[in-house]
Parts: sequence; C-alpha cells; structure tokens
Amino acid sequence: MTVRRDFKGPAGCRSDLVIGQEEPSAAAREQLGRGGSVLLHGPAGIGKSTVLRALAAEYAPPGRTVLRCSATESESHLPFLALADLFGLVLDEVAGSLPAAQRTALESALTGRGESTLQRDGLALRLAVLSVLRALAAKGPVLIVADDLQWLDSASSELLGFAARRLGDTPVQMLCAVRTEDEEYDRHLRACPPDTLSVRLGPLSRAQVSALLDQRGYTGLPRSTVREIHRTSGGNPLFAQELGRALAENPTPPRPGEPLPVPTSLRALVLSRLEMLSADARRTLLVASAGARPTPALLHAAGRENAEAECAQAADLGLLATEPEGPGVRFAHPLISAALYAEAPAQERRAAHAALSTAASDPIERARHLALATTGTDPDVAARLAGAAVLARDRGAPSVAASLGLLAARHTPADGAPGPDERRLRAAEDAITAGEVDLARDIAREVLTRATVPAQRVRAWMVVIEAAGQALGDVDAAFPQALADAGDDPGLLALVRYQLAWRALVVQGDFAEARQEAAHAAELAARGRDRRTELMALAFQASTETLMGHPDAPATIRRALKEPQDPYVACHHNGVGSARFRWLLMSDQLTEARATITALLREVRRRGMVESEVHFLRLLAETELRAGHCGRALDLARESLRLARDTGIGEGPTAMLACFAEASGGDTGRALALAGEAVRHAEEDGDQMYLSRALAALGHAQFVAGDAQAAVASLTRVRELEQGLGVTDPARGRWHGDLAEALVLVGRPDEAQQMVDAARKHAQRLGRESVLAVLDRSEALVRAARGETEAAVTQLTSAQDRLAKLGTGLEEARAAFALARLRTRRPGPTSYEEAARLFRRCRALPWLRRVEAAATRPAQPDAAPAGPDGPAVLDGLDGLAAMERQVAALVMEGATNREIAGRLFVSVKTVEATLTRVYRKLGIRSRVDIVRLAAGRRAK
Repeated sequence: MTVRRDFKGPAGCRSDLVIGQEEPSAAAREQLGRGGSVLLHGPAGIGKSTVLRALAAEYAPPGRTVLRCSATESESHLPFLALADLFGLVLDEVAGSLPAAQRTALESALTGRGESTLQRDGLALRLAVLSVLRALAAKGPVLIVADDLQWLDSASSELLGFAARRLGDTPVQMLCAVRTEDEEYDRHLRACPPDTLSVRLGPLSRAQVSALLDQRGYTGLPRSTVREIHRTSGGNPLFAQELGRALAENPTPPRPGEPLPVPTSLRALVLSRLEMLSADARRTLLVASAGARPTPALLHAAGRENAEAECAQAADLGLLATEPEGPGVRFAHPLISAALYAEAPAQERRAAHAALSTAASDPIERARHLALATTGTDPDVAARLAGAAVLARDRGAPSVAASLGLLAARHTPADGAPGPDERRLRAAEDAITAGEVDLARDIAREVLTRATVPAQRVRAWMVVIEAAGQALGDVDAAFPQALADAGDDPGLLALVRYQLAWRALVVQGDFAEARQEAAHAAELAARGRDRRTELMALAFQASTETLMGHPDAPATIRRALKEPQDPYVACHHNGVGSARFRWLLMSDQLTEARATITALLREVRRRGMVESEVHFLRLLAETELRAGHCGRALDLARESLRLARDTGIGEGPTAMLACFAEASGGDTGRALALAGEAVRHAEEDGDQMYLSRALAALGHAQFVAGDAQAAVASLTRVRELEQGLGVTDPARGRWHGDLAEALVLVGRPDEAQQMVDAARKHAQRLGRESVLAVLDRSEALVRAARGETEAAVTQLTSAQDRLAKLGTGLEEARAAFALARLRTRRPGPTSYEEAARLFRRCRALPWLRRVEAAATRPAQPDAAPAGPDGPAVLDGLDGLAAMERQVAALVMEGATNREIAGRLFVSVKTVEATLTRVYRKLGIRSRVDIVRLAAGRRAK
C-alpha cells in the first residue's frame, strides 16, 4: 500500500527521465536493491525531488508499504507534523497491536489532543514509533520516503532517528532528500538508519542542460545561448529550466555581450538578501556583475571607493564567495550576478559599463564596455570594436571575436566602410571557427535577406553550408543559388566548387567526382589569386586520393605543401597538415603521425578553433589506438566526444572513433551503443562517407563482444558501401581482418579467403605493411579452419613478429591470442601468458577478459574444424556447414550453449540460431537427438 500526502510526482515520472543524474541514481538504486537506505543531498534546484520521485516509483511495487512526507519551511515549527504525514492513514491498521501506553502517546501526538509531548511521554512515544514500523514490516517491506528533510520538525526527526537506529534487520528502508548548500549533510543522517548511503547530486554538464531544455520543450535555442544558460545556471537544472523558459517567452534575445534575462521567479530566489545591502554596496555589486573578471582594484578604478567594505558586506550575506587566494571578486553563484544585472535599470547598467570602459586594463574589455554603454550607431565605437575583434582573433578567442564583431556591426552606420553586413559576415566566420554553428547560420541568413553584393552573398552561402556540418544534404538548395551569385568570378566560383567537392563525397558518396571538383576548385582559386581556397582544395584533393588509394596522392600532398602557405589552412582540420597526417597514418609511420597531429592539436587550441580541436582529438585517439595505447586512446576519445556533444560538431564521427576505443580498452556495451549512435547520425545526415566507417565500428564492436554473425552482417555491408564509393585502400577502415575472422567463425572460410585475396592485392600495391600482416593473421585462421594447423601456426608467428616491428601493439596481441588457441588442443592456465601480457601492456581490457576466460576454461578437447581432421562422428553429416559441425561436436561433449559461445567466441544467440539450423538439416528436435545420432554413427 502507499500512503501519500500531496507529495506524489507527476504522472509518468520514471528514472530514465532524470537527466544528468544517472550515476548517483544508479548508486542509490543499487543501495536500495540491497535493502539499504539512501539520503540524497545537494543545493536547491539540483533535482533531488525528481530523483526521489523516480526512485520511489521504482521501489514501490504492490505488497510494499510506502510512507511519505514532504516538509516545508513554514510548517517546520509544528511538532509531529511529519509523523502525522507518515502514520496518519496507517495507524488504525496497527493500533490494536500496540501496548495501551504507546497507543495513547502516539494518538495524542498525531491528533494534538491531550498533553503528550516528548518531554512528558518520551519513552512511550519513541517505542510507539518503533512498534508501528515493526508491525507494518511484519506484513511486508516498508519504504519511508521523506523529501526536504531540512524542514522536518525536530520532534519527528528525533523519533525517526530513534526508531531507525533500532530496526536492525527489520525490512524498513528510508529514501530521503535534504537541501545542503555549503553546510554539512551529516547531521541529517541522525534521522536515518546506520547503513544509509549519502548520495550527492551535482550540477549538469552543458550537454545535459541542452537535453533537459529539449525535454522541456525549449528547443531551437542556439548552442551559444545554451552554453550561456549552462554558465549562468551553474548546471542547476531548476535554474536552467527557468532561464530557458524566459528566453523562449522573450522574442527579443539579449544583445551581444549582455547577460541572459533572468525571470522574476529566479530573481526573487537568489536576491532575497539584496534589500539588506546599502545603496552604495548594490551599485558596487552591479559594476562587479558587469565586469568580466572583477577585482577590488578594478572596482576602485571604476569609481567605487569603498569596494572592499561593500564586498565584505555582500559576502556576509552570502552574495559573494570569499576568495582565500587571489584578489578576485566572485559571486556565490553565477545566477546572482546575472540577476543583479537584470534587476538594474538600463540607465544604471550603461553607467556601470561606461565606468568600466575606462577602468579596464584590457583593450578588448574596454571596447566591449564602451559598446554596451553606447546607444545608436557610432563609427568610432564600431572601429574600436572591430579592432578588438581582430585582437581577440589573434589571441585565439574566436567566440569573443564573433561577439565583438556583432557589436561592431550594431554600431556601424548603414553607409559605413566597411558596412554592417561585412562586419556581420566576419563575425559569422569567427563563430564557425569557434564552433558556434547556430549563431553563424543565423547571422548568414540574416545577411542574405538584404545583401546584393555578390561577394557578400557567396560568403554568406558558404557560412550556411559550413554550418550544416555533415548534413550537407539539408542545404542542397544553397548550392545553385551560390553558383548563380558567384557568376563567372573565378575566386567566388572556387569557394562554391570547393563545397561541391564535399557534397559529392558526403551526400553522393562519389570519391572520383569529389576529387575532380576539388581539382577544379584549386584551379579556379589560383586564377582568382585566392591562395587560402587553393590550398584547402588541394588538401581536400590529397585526402580524397589517399582514401581512394589513388597513385597521385603523394604528388598532390607535395603541391599542397608548396609555399606560400596560409597559417589558417596549415592547421585546419581539412587543411594540408591533416591530409599529410592521414597519409602518414595509413603508411604505418606512427611516430611521425603522432608528432604531426599533436602539433596540429596544440596550434588549433591556441587559436580557439573548436571544430578542428574536436577532429584532432579524435585523430590523436586513432593514432594511439593503432599504436596499441588503448587507455590513452580511450581518454582522448572520451574527451573528444564530450567536446563534440557540447558543441554539436562532428558527433557521428566522434562517436564512431569512441566506439573503437571502448571496444579496445573500455566496455563493449558502451562500444555497441556508440556504434549505434554513429550509424544513426550518418544515416540522418545522409553522410555516405562516414556511414561505412560507422558500420565498420559497429562490426568491430560486435566481433569483440563475441557476436560473429552480427559482425559479418555489418562488415559485409561496409564492403558493399566501399565498393560503391570507389575506396580501394584497405588502410582506410582496416575492417578486413575482422570480417575474415568473423566469416571463419560462422563457418564460411572460403568466403573469408576470397576477401583476404582481394584486399591483399590493393595492400601490396600501396605498400600497406600492417594491413598485409593482419591479412596474414586472418588467412592463418582460414587455414586452421581447413585443418592446416601447422601452416597456420607458422603464418601466425610471422604475422605477429611483423606487427610487433611495426609498433601496432593491439594487432600484435591479437595475433598472439590466435596463436595460443592454435598451439594446443588442451589449453592450460599458462598457454595464454604471452597474449595476456601483450593485451595488459596495451590496457586492452575487453580482449584481456577474453584471454582470461579462455585460460580458465576447463580443459576439454577443442572442437575440430571442418575438414580432414574433423571428428569421425560427423563424417557423414555432409549437410552441415563448418560452424554447425563445430557446435554439434561441442553438444556431443556435453557443453552448454553458454560454454559453446565462450569456446567459439560467439554470442549465445548465435549458438541458438546455429543449433536451430542443425536440427532442421538433420531432421531432429533437440540436443539429445544429436547425441543419439552421434552414438548411432559410432556403433556403425
């Protein structure tokens, strides 16, 4: 039964809707599952009540008594109120079992009749609470759910604590939530059982805030705005929702550089102590809220003579945080600063910015404050802002440059030179560099509504196209319009043709056409004397040729490396540095590839090129994975994925690489989930180029997870896609070894050999040594499946040695593992020591678990592969494929489906499906029939 006050959460409240608190929720769920109690704690608005409701709904099945209370501050002075909430509706059920003195004391406390108090009838009342809980628990488990424990009246808190300490093994659990700011939560544990687990709920990440806003219906907010909501809210879900609602309801967005509008509800929540400040202290705090990095010295320079004393007053009221180190003035929460600013009249805000425009030492800050203190157009202010944007760009702060550029455009007269739209376009290009694609797209589309100059229109179309990312199919209509605006200007045409090259690759999946378009763009850019576009087009052409296995790739890279160079192109993720890195990686020059990508990553971080940073983090992770540094690769892949999700840039490709990293050094379950995410992104974007890579990641994860049948399906599709794309270089995706080995496991060795032979031709032509060694490893397994064990061992030994010399640690370890399985039919605990050592060195945890499972499996004769060495009992079963014969042989040995799956490195589902085919082909119905059939053949 469930007893409730007005505490019940909204209908349909489920734990899977608790965004951003999955880890603490899981810890609480595990504790409750063990029969323990949980205390959730954290600041106001962090989501404690939401998590509490979700967990209570999950752990309140039929047959469990749920007692609920939810205290409020206004009622906290009323004694026994929480006790009345908990027991008021169940007292009649158990009152008859209570001793008279206990019953009288409890009824008096709950009803308020008589003179019973903790002082007068203390022991009887305490024992009564304990007796009620024991009586209820005798009928079934009891769950006490208490929200806002900080407002629990002291009498109820003391009684619950008394009972909780004496319940022992009685099946009574407590699920509580308490608001804590800076104070300790320990004192609230006194009302809970001794084994209570305290779980702190922390702030949400930027991606989680974005998901929360989407769930609440506040969609369509630019990522830059979501980022500001996250900063202002401090990751607090309640604050973030209120800010999102205010923005959704306000048709006028804040001006560039201004804080977000703070709704009245939040202002009242965080500024309740503002009235206790003096008028001068409020003005000082307003100046601090307008500053980027306020210090007492800055406040003094802005005319606040008593800044220290006024800040101390604010700190005493909890509005400012004390800084033990450094001279900074820091608000206790970012929302306090935003609310102070929003509360102030516009005239006072402009006065604060005017004071800071002369007080700030940084020229960028001075220009920003000057703009926010000025109304209307002013060419001098616009020029100062444009200069500050250049300075921000040089400092590697393109996001700041974009904001300053928009302010410059706002203050630029319509007839200015450069004009306001020219400055808006430069701001949009800075936003692209900073990864703020939503902002860039909005600026460009605004410019297109009125621009008539062809160069401006083409630049705006380029921003729209670049902002689409991998989803180029969504902006198909932009290409003919951009071509029309470009006319016959070779420089403008080069810009459009360069983007058409990307469209050919991503949307059409046509490497040959992409290469031709890139070459055409480079030629047009040279005629138009646009060296930057020429270099970008040559880099794209080189990358395409590299992935195709085209013989001209080295020559094109050399052309792209000729002087004069452009520093932006040199470090761009689609520039020549990236193209050269890809060539080095595919050519097995791992040391040089690592040095190249590390230098590129360092430079784009210095420049603030967020999109390039996402790409280069991923490429560095790929390099470490190739070298067998799985732990390092996993850390880099996760960092790249966090950044991709925060910015909305490259999420599909980054999820793809993270899948490989998880499958190699992390968790195969997460790898499969990431692979599904990568495939979904590629399919939604219509991205043919990355769809094959995403499917290759999925096939790899399935193979490592032991589902060879699924891996064959995924990787066969990869093979078909790459044939259609015109990709011939097997070093592009390196999926061939996985497919060949999976084909062997499912009983299709002939098909595996055909695939190996086809890939080997291209690998030999291009000199891909590590690919050739992996193909030899795969071919050895084909030979083993055919019964050529000695030849297989020799080939595997050679492959392992070559992979070791190339520095591809993970592939070397996989060869050692395959070798260990072949060298003995009765593996003992030491047979796999070399493979385990190599996987341990790589930190390849999923593979290490497979080795350990193989090494600890009871010694049994391995199922012999189909062929001349196969078991005699199956000689006459010609209708069975090799995989089916192996499974049937293990059934005859008495192995369970799970044991068979472990022996053959496939999933249990694959074993079950294989057995179904065996039954059908042999005309039998069960495992017993297989044993009988084998016995009959032996008798013959």
